[in-house]
Amino acid sequence: MREGPSHERPRRDAAFSRRRGVGGAGGRDSAARSRHGRRDDDELEDARDMSDEAAKVDRLRVATLNVWNKSGPWLDRRTLIREQLEELAPDIVGLQEILELRVGDNAMNQADELLPEGFHRAYGASHEMSGSWVPEGQHLLFGNALLSRFPIRAHFVHPLPGEDLSDQKRTLLHAVLETPFGVLDVFVTHLNWKLEEGWIRERQVKEIARLIGEKARDDGRYPPLLMGDLNAEPQSDEIRYLGGYTRLGEERTVRFTDVWSYGGVGPGHTFDTIRNRFAGQYPEPPRRIDYIFVRGPAHDGRGRPMRPRIWAHRDENEIFPSDHFGVACDFAV
Repeated sequence: MREGPSHERPRRDAAFSRRRGVGGAGGRDSAARSRHGRRDDDELEDARDMSDEAAKVDRLRVATLNVWNKSGPWLDRRTLIREQLEELAPDIVGLQEILELRVGDNAMNQADELLPEGFHRAYGASHEMSGSWVPEGQHLLFGNALLSRFPIRAHFVHPLPGEDLSDQKRTLLHAVLETPFGVLDVFVTHLNWKLEEGWIRERQVKEIARLIGEKARDDGRYPPLLMGDLNAEPQSDEIRYLGGYTRLGEERTVRFTDVWSYGGVGPGHTFDTIRNRFAGQYPEPPRRIDYIFVRGPAHDGRGRPMRPRIWAHRDENEIFPSDHFGVACDFAV
């Protein structure tokens, strides 16, 4: 269920003033243009001159959440997500199960309903949804989004392996951010969900590791971040492969650090079928399946996780923000 462009659009309500971020067409690489008209890939080095701004930043706060598209009482859930997002005050947010409705040349993106004031947004569709409930002439896309306090200089959407006959495709959204401490590569994804599809998720994490190794900048500035709903528990081969604890086939091992290992309290269940009544409709045990990873972290401490925690977990009259709980973490810069 998941891609599309991102735009600039002023829009205000009581909770947030929204602005669409930089974007490009789903399924193909795109580079946004800056306000001066130059291509962003010509300007990526500009961020390296921001030493004064970097001195003011003492940490990077990152969050991820599967928003459960618009299922359930969306308007009430949207209010809760906004409130808890505002309280968390993150710098970067990865979102999964984001819908985008396209009618002709117009697009309405669900992430814009959650966009904090001054933030930028990138979107990457995974597949188009179909059914009699989608009006003729309209296209409903399902994918991943990134919200960023920092400018998004470019973003790219990479397809992931899946089952050939399935219409539910998966993608990896890659956004290049200009931050006060340098260029930062951030990746957001959502893997196959069925418990028995571990073999597909294994192929997907191998491709994710390959893409990050190929696309992320390896200039020693700041390690790339990976986040999303991986639909796999920590002891699964998929997650152990990302952590460097096992091989998948003949592939070399990689090293991505699960932030929960840096002091996360308790089991960290993000799909809690006991506490969350929206998740409780599924015949599954509580599981930790949503993650934030950092490659490394760097030997000098950059990218070191601090205070990993659950967010978007508080209900109001048994209405939760989503069927998932989110993950948040601070990082040393």
